[in-house]
Amino acid sequence: MSRRFTAGRPEYDKTAIYQYPEHLRPSLEALPGQPGVYTFHGESTTLPQYIGKSINIRSRVLSHLRTPDEASMLRQARRISFITTAGELGALLLEAQMIKQYQPLFNKRLRKNRQLCSLHLLNGRPEVVYAKNVDFAAAPDLFGLYPSRYAALQALQKLADTHQLCYPLLGLEPTSRGKACFRYALGRCAGACCGAETAENHFQRLRAALEVLRVQCWPWPGPVGLVEDSLHGKQIHVVCNWYYLGSVTEVEQASALTRTLPAFDQDGYKILCKPLLSGSYDVIPL
Repeated sequence: MSRRFTAGRPEYDKTAIYQYPEHLRPSLEALPGQPGVYTFHGESTTLPQYIGKSINIRSRVLSHLRTPDEASMLRQARRISFITTAGELGALLLEAQMIKQYQPLFNKRLRKNRQLCSLHLLNGRPEVVYAKNVDFAAAPDLFGLYPSRYAALQALQKLADTHQLCYPLLGLEPTSRGKACFRYALGRCAGACCGAETAENHFQRLRAALEVLRVQCWPWPGPVGLVEDSLHGKQIHVVCNWYYLGSVTEVEQASALTRTLPAFDQDGYKILCKPLLSGSYDVIPL
């Protein structure tokens, strides 16, 4: 077996252990050239190996079979299943939902982040708040979504460095009333700490800098159906508080999905925010 050496350690050449997975050929015949989600299954009947999505399931799965970097997963796979969707949006939503539900071995795990936090403007100063304490779907003046307090403060520090904002006024370091901070002497702070800039002007610049990170509140009083209609079919994606509840083909079927309304979902927000707010899809209040 060929080996390469990286940083003093041997690294096996994945192309040397790759063999075309002939045992998966029976699964290929039924694969459609349509949007949807596909799953590689191993010996386990409950734990999938890998879940992916594509606008063309057949083409994407075939590309996996020709990828030496995935040799380990392909050797262990025993069959491939799929679920078609009306379009790309439905595939994105279903993939994220299934990965969180089944936790496939070879996927980057998507779990509910109990430490999900954001920056909230309170009394002119950004504070770190957590989704477990604040409803991110409804709370105004939230900026950015972060996996931890440390990540949120790092983002705030980067913002301060970019816009010459004052660390002490942002709570990033101790403040001495009326005394210039160290970054002001270096020309990296506009001087709100020592009166060279007014506190009001500093606050307005902070708000403007944060605006690009604003978390949009859920704009409807309850769940809605997002209609995706294409050559491949029609689906109504049922969503509430940026949380994907499932998809149906008829509006009347949506009531079964809306009996328990969920809290904010980060993955749903990232997938749905632009499509929902852009007006690209018809939206049906439920």
